[in-house]
Amino acid sequence: MRDHPPAVRGRHSVRATHARTVAVLVALGACLIAAAVILVNIVFRGGGNGPPGGDAAAAAGSPAPSGQPSAASPTPAPLPHADPLSAVAASYLATRAGTVLAAVHDVRTGQTWYLGHGQPQAEASVVKLDILETLLAQEGESTPAGLPASDQALAQEMIEDSDNDAATSLWDAVGGAVGIRNFNMSADLTATSPSPCVVCAGFPWPGWGLTTTTPADQITLLRALVEPSRLLTSAERRYALSLMENVAPSQRWGVSGGVPAQVTVALKNGWLPLNAAGTDWQINSVGWVWGRGRDYLMAVLSTGNPDEQYGIDTIDHLAAIVWRRMR
Repeated sequence: MRDHPPAVRGRHSVRATHARTVAVLVALGACLIAAAVILVNIVFRGGGNGPPGGDAAAAAGSPAPSGQPSAASPTPAPLPHADPLSAVAASYLATRAGTVLAAVHDVRTGQTWYLGHGQPQAEASVVKLDILETLLAQEGESTPAGLPASDQALAQEMIEDSDNDAATSLWDAVGGAVGIRNFNMSADLTATSPSPCVVCAGFPWPGWGLTTTTPADQITLLRALVEPSRLLTSAERRYALSLMENVAPSQRWGVSGGVPAQVTVALKNGWLPLNAAGTDWQINSVGWVWGRGRDYLMAVLSTGNPDEQYGIDTIDHLAAIVWRRMR
């Protein structure tokens, strides 16, 4: 299209040119009127205020993705949860022998509840979680790529099978009681005391099991695995949890008590006879439970159990109470 009409030639007359000019002006006027109508429609029909995602999505009637709140509707904070370790749990433990200390932490709300009173108790094989986290923190400083294959093999045996020889090797590798204590200080564990001996006089089992702790400190250790941590990378946390999720079937008791099979449970248990007669057992369980609307950590220490199974039954039953009350 040219900017100006060509010169009139042949049969084209001035009148014809004038007619064309009038036609053009009429057409331009019609366009202006149409544009004005469109503008009025936009103003009065609320144009430009459609949902995020554009007119195409709105025209198609596509709903917003479930679980994706808009900027105008932020996700509400989780409501505070009732204490799962209140009267029902306390009444049950009042019927059981021994001393039970327990703590539960709701990952969603940040609430923590405690049950029982007493001195720190022996960790038994629960200390293997402390050994693993210390190992990961130390190795992460020097080998960001992860644990060497030899340490991975020992860690798997220590957590999944609760192998004592593997635990002793890694206890020594992290610097024994000194290395564990240094890590615990950086992790803000205030009531955990590593055992000063591995071979202890008059005690037939590895001495690291006599490390003492509280449920509160064990919750702190677990939080370092399930929440962002300055101590461990996300890869290290996933690795540790994967081991705890795959403990041997015979060891899947404790905080998993009453929890449906489809729910994720990452745990470490401990069991240790404290006397030669086998009439005073230390039975412990710590772990993470996630699924069916729950996301919580639980730590239970129990001493004075007349036999191993008695202590396991106590923690299983207590864990089932907590599972039901955390919904």
